[in-house]
Amino acid sequence: MTKSKFVIDKLAKLFEQGLISYRDLSSEILSILKSKRDEIVFKMKLTSKEEHDILIKRVENLEKKLSKLKKNNLKKRPIKVKKS
Repeated sequence: MTKSKFVIDKLAKLFEQGLISYRDLSSEILSILKSKRDEIVFKMKLTSKEEHDILIKRVENLEKKLSKLKKNNLKKRPIKVKKS
């Protein structure tokens, strides 16, 4: 119950501050959830803070490379036409 109360309190603060834009609201919600996730990982002591930060950077770099590869493959892919 305390976890849901934490999220509700954060959302109430957002509305009080006047965040009207959907993008601002969604980015704030995502940042709250990410911080909560990080907090849980640290409590479980799965990784240290430094290891966690390094892993996050590696994942971000891999996601960027993957998106670049997808864009390149879409551009280079030839169009195949069926012969009848």
